[in-house]
Amino acid sequence: MTISATDTKKTRRSSVSPTQRSLALLRERGYLCQIVEHWNPWARIRQDLFGIGDILCLKDEETLLVQTTSRGNVQARVKKIAESEHLPVILRAGWKIEVHGWGKLKEGWTCKVVEM
Repeated sequence: MTISATDTKKTRRSSVSPTQRSLALLRERGYLCQIVEHWNPWARIRQDLFGIGDILCLKDEETLLVQTTSRGNVQARVKKIAESEHLPVILRAGWKIEVHGWGKLKEGWTCKVVEM
């Protein structure tokens, strides 16, 4: 599934991260969202929730965990999530998981959504 999102700011290089783009998209879809990745200054790396999620979203009785990335890295993220030891537990808990891959095409910024 690909979702279009227009970008009103015209710049050569986008200063808006994939996470910020996904937050805006998810909030438009009515989700309550929270960024759950964080910077670990000691290891000098970003750490995702359960090693696979950047944004936790709630809506009605749905819980959605979203991994955001650039369009070119979607398959690598899908593979990482599929190989995660935490995936079965997360799915049994009834959570949904999506990978959002952002890229700029002729029509503007678009999001490729892969449901796990």
